[in-house]
Amino acid sequence: MLSRLSAGALKRAASVGPTRASTLISSSRSGSVRFASTNSSAAFENLANSRATLAGLSLFTAGSIAWYTHLYGTFPFVGEVHAGHLSDEGLHPASYPWPHSGILDTFDHASIRRGYQVYREVCAACHSLDRIAWRNLVGVSHTADEARVMAEEVEYTDGPNAEGEMFQRPGKLADYMPPPYPNEEAARAGNAGALPPDLSLIVKARHGAADYVFSLLTGYMDPPAGVEIREGMNYNPYFPGGAISMARVLFDGLVEYEDGTPATTSQMAKDVVTFLSWAAEPEHDERKKYGIKAVILFSSLTLISLYIKRFKWTSIKNRKIFYNPPVDKTH
Repeated sequence: MLSRLSAGALKRAASVGPTRASTLISSSRSGSVRFASTNSSAAFENLANSRATLAGLSLFTAGSIAWYTHLYGTFPFVGEVHAGHLSDEGLHPASYPWPHSGILDTFDHASIRRGYQVYREVCAACHSLDRIAWRNLVGVSHTADEARVMAEEVEYTDGPNAEGEMFQRPGKLADYMPPPYPNEEAARAGNAGALPPDLSLIVKARHGAADYVFSLLTGYMDPPAGVEIREGMNYNPYFPGGAISMARVLFDGLVEYEDGTPATTSQMAKDVVTFLSWAAEPEHDERKKYGIKAVILFSSLTLISLYIKRFKWTSIKNRKIFYNPPVDKTH
């Protein structure tokens, strides 16, 4: 039968054979590529639909929300629900331009020194400052000699000595500032049952921070018509409920500043709030210095990384690859 076929038919059959083989090879390759892509997409879908992944995303979301609310309170786009009257939470304080509130701003150290004087002569009679030691004032508002002299004016109980007895000694820089009362019961007994809070973290512990404390110190007034304040209480619209046991303590000329600054009520309130803001965050200035250094360092490293990445990958990303198929030399 082969002898009956013409020479042209044999040549056409020979040319069709390699074409079909190449077609089968290419189809098998495309099939393997499709199979690989199908497997990868199926694996991704299984990972996305797995319970472990959903549980992990849920825990991550809940943790992020808890972390945000712990640092900043409620979300800015979610309103708060109040079960009581707005007066129960006090009048919202105004926002004041504190000199240390900027990103690159530091504390006014002269104001810190004046604020410590106000605290020592006015506030220290009732409020403690447990987290601040005399050494913390060195280099911030006082020199080492000034802080050492102030510490030595206070007698501290120390011991036991060689005989096993406690003794009194002058204070030193490592000692913490003494409290006005020996215990909580004595503090309540001296303030008609009210416990004066410690002022170490009072700025961070109150909603409104420095604005609230300043408004509270300068916001005393007579109660408006229809508001009754029981005996022994004072009206202050910024305090929750409006009735506060602490009376007004700042009056014009109450303190004589060493630098000659007029001791008005607002000036003393501003200085003591600045001092309490520093007491709540003594590392404030150093933290901002480190932040600036970190921003400069990481910005430089980012630019260097981008340059290196562009330098290393530009030859690879911009090259062109040409494919020259093999030429059929049978023709």
